[in-house]
Amino acid sequence: MSPTTQKLLKDALRLSESERASLAAELLSSLVPQISGPQRTGKEWLAEVERRARAALAGAPGLTWDETLKRVTDRLPGR
Repeated sequence: MSPTTQKLLKDALRLSESERASLAAELLSSLVPQISGPQRTGKEWLAEVERRARAALAGAPGLTWDETLKRVTDRLPGR
């Protein structure tokens, strides 16, 4: 991270929780997704969300934060 980015992050972390959430949503929406593989329809996404919800309610272990962060950062351009 550049010094400018580090300062922005430090300043952003001082914001209230709702301000950080709004900022994060704006930043995420500014990214152009790099989608590879077959595209899913709305119906397919709904089925996937339902599958994941059932697994969570049944107590199936999900990904750790570190695993999730790695998957997300691996998908970012320039990584």
